[in-house]
Amino acid sequence: MDLGIKGKRALVCAASKGLGRGCAEALAEAGVNLVINARTEAEITRTAREIAERHGVEVTPVAADITTEEGRARVLAAVGHADILVTNAGGPPPGDWQDWTRDDFIRAIDANMLSAIALMQALVPGMMDRGWGRVVNITSASVRSPISVLGLSNTARTGLTGFVAGMSRQVAGKGVCVNNLLPGIHATDRADSLDGGVASAQGITVDQARAQRQATIPTGTYGTAADFGATCAFLCSQQARFIVGQNVLLDGGALNVTV
Repeated sequence: MDLGIKGKRALVCAASKGLGRGCAEALAEAGVNLVINARTEAEITRTAREIAERHGVEVTPVAADITTEEGRARVLAAVGHADILVTNAGGPPPGDWQDWTRDDFIRAIDANMLSAIALMQALVPGMMDRGWGRVVNITSASVRSPISVLGLSNTARTGLTGFVAGMSRQVAGKGVCVNNLLPGIHATDRADSLDGGVASAQGITVDQARAQRQATIPTGTYGTAADFGATCAFLCSQQARFIVGQNVLLDGGALNVTV
């Protein structure tokens, strides 16, 4: 399918690996020119070169922490304008609700809620002026079904979901579609870290921990970054013009609900 976005310009955050890279690869395959960021200069520069060589698009790497004002300023200066925005930031660490302090919550909200909102505030007005835009926020399946040890993430990402629910309807009339992608377990470094924590706590191997969690997923496997990226690219397509304010769950059927 021709997604109709060849020649568009996108900012994809935290794109050196994992789900962010999956989104960047899929958009590049559709002919979208990219600005991509990550914290580590060597990694994001290598990723940009590989994507550009593979797909023949322009890819500008920016080494910056997107969760800080300084990092966002650096990225936005490189972007100029964007037709497509994919927000993404690593989640806060797992823990116990009794141990988290106010500062822990503030850091989580800054990283996983306010940073995405700041990027939308910076880039969506230009999309509205031009009469076309797409925003995809990478959040988490935990906004539908909370994960107890990830309470910091549950809190921040659910706040972002509430913001998008209202804001997306306000900009849709200007041709801008804003939606959220809710990943379940995908084969990324984040999953490896969580599986490692379970393995350590239970005194089992990482492979055994992974097998336990895969058994809870109807597909019997983790998702891949390519799966996730393809869905992101579709939400950024011309064909997605009627999808507004939705929370698209990609979890292999793990959440057992009717609606």
